[in-house]
Amino acid sequence: MHLFLIFGIVLLPKASTLKCFECLPGGSGSCRDTEKECPFQGAQCGALRVVTYAGDLKVSDINAKTCVTAEQCVEGSLNFGVSRTYITSKCCTSELCNTQFAPEPQKSNPNGKKCFSCDGKSCTGTVNCEGNEDHCISTTVDLGGEKTTMKGCGSSMMCSGAQTAEIAGVIKAELTCCQGNFCNSAISTRAGLLLLVAPLIASVMFS
Repeated sequence: MHLFLIFGIVLLPKASTLKCFECLPGGSGSCRDTEKECPFQGAQCGALRVVTYAGDLKVSDINAKTCVTAEQCVEGSLNFGVSRTYITSKCCTSELCNTQFAPEPQKSNPNGKKCFSCDGKSCTGTVNCEGNEDHCISTTVDLGGEKTTMKGCGSSMMCSGAQTAEIAGVIKAELTCCQGNFCNSAISTRAGLLLLVAPLIASVMFS
């Protein structure tokens, strides 16, 4: 009897994980699909796109594919007035289903919410929030050795994403979020961390 149990355990099939296409951006900005066995149970196949605009000019468009968790399948944006970064994703749960890149972000309209913005000298400007940007945000980043304050609008996922711990170690910048028109005039409660540079967003999400 015990012998049959031992054989039964040995012959049990291993719990298989999903296989997805992986395509991580390199220095050229392009990538090539390879097949990857996901290293964890419950994975999904995902595609992520991070697009940054300066005004109407697209300055960065980064695509990637790999195994992701459900929490990494997010969409949102950061809007600082002079620049705006979108994150879009497309996730699925069947074998090698992430053949397509994530969609390009759609043009969104002002939603009535307003937040303060900065121009490098003062932070008294106004940003009209768009789409699902329902928070006012503030952060101070180190640009070339100088501390620069940035304010604007952000989607809720930017304030409470599953990636905040990983991102904190990369950018060492704190993002504060609040709800209510022009609530980002003073220091608000720490709500999360967010990567402000588009290439690093992609590298953290798919590391």
